[in-house]
Amino acid sequence: MEKRLGRRRSQGSRPLILEREAYFRLVDQGMGCAEAARAVGISVRTGERWRNGRGASGRFKAVPPHREAVAPVKGPVRVGPSAGTGVPSRYLSEADRVHIADRLGEKATVRAIAAELGRSPSTVSREIRRNGRLADGRWYYRPFSAQRHADSRRPRPKRRKIGQNPELHDFIQAHLALRWSPEQICHVLRRRFADRPEMHVVHETIYQALYARGRGELLRDLVKVLRTGRVRRRPHRHAGKRRPRFIAPMVMISSRPAEVADRTVPGHWEGDCIVGAGHRSAIGTLVERTTRFTLLVHLPNGPRAEYFHHALAAAVSELPPHLRRSLTWDQGNEMASHQFFSAAAQMPVYFCNPGSPWQRGSNENTNGLLRQYFPKGTDLAVHTREHLDAVAAELNNRPRKTLGWETPAERLRELTTLLS
Repeated sequence: MEKRLGRRRSQGSRPLILEREAYFRLVDQGMGCAEAARAVGISVRTGERWRNGRGASGRFKAVPPHREAVAPVKGPVRVGPSAGTGVPSRYLSEADRVHIADRLGEKATVRAIAAELGRSPSTVSREIRRNGRLADGRWYYRPFSAQRHADSRRPRPKRRKIGQNPELHDFIQAHLALRWSPEQICHVLRRRFADRPEMHVVHETIYQALYARGRGELLRDLVKVLRTGRVRRRPHRHAGKRRPRFIAPMVMISSRPAEVADRTVPGHWEGDCIVGAGHRSAIGTLVERTTRFTLLVHLPNGPRAEYFHHALAAAVSELPPHLRRSLTWDQGNEMASHQFFSAAAQMPVYFCNPGSPWQRGSNENTNGLLRQYFPKGTDLAVHTREHLDAVAAELNNRPRKTLGWETPAERLRELTTLLS
């Protein structure tokens, strides 16, 4: 917010009253707590302390939640029936549920009801399915019964499914001790107890029962028999939230011409690196999508970006212009200087989405074939340029099922003759 961003020097321990009011206003309007903290300009931990207070720790005294000290929110928070009821806007109020029931009786659509409440259509749809009753192909929704059901589900903490069912608990714990994976246990439960849904869980439920603190549903020591052996879960980074990997902007595979996907026009390549022991040596691999013709790039200095684009440009510069239409690569660090390669080779580079090796399927398949010649864990720097050319020639003269048992060299020769 402007007040916080406009401060030019530290305010010391000055209370952030305006920020606190804005934070709670955004939360009341349905924004997530972390998102509201970023919008106001505070840390997520500060927002948690405002909402939940803080216990005494060391020299810090206990601090109660700030909610009671926040001034009343000015201006409308919601345009629907819940405005002014005092119920947090992230939950449907009884007035909201009465409005839903009335409008359903008038045959209004879910989207129309959601727009009147200022809610997402999925919120209204889930409310009807969760608290309604389906009879004769029609949903019957009673608002006061729905409100009672919602109130009964709200108290926390809740006992989880594994903690409520001793038979399920013992079955899972016994098979974890046999070093079964949670996914294996879930599938066996569905097969063995096909007609008992209370014995069905998904593998994430088992992981949460093992790792979540304070639940105590499964023995904590059982995490040591999982294949990872981790005593703490490792968070997975969301691919869509990655920081930009390269300084120069990448052109993603979604912008690639449609003719590349059809594999009808030669000259579109897929590329990657196979790395040696300790990631200190590497060989660049290029595969033409239509003919599966393979080129190997000699990398005596390893896959370092400052040398890689020169070696790659030198390898493709020997190709005629009609065979230098595009190159598809993953987001490996070796392509950090991709803009210099594109300028030198006159060849655009398109990048795959993170964690999507199938977008370069021909290259991945060829890398598997190359491991017969260059095993994993070996030093790839010992291979000379002449040896790499010999291996590429051997692959290009090997008949391939996907080419109707022609060789990549024969198919490339045919297409080149047709285009010339």
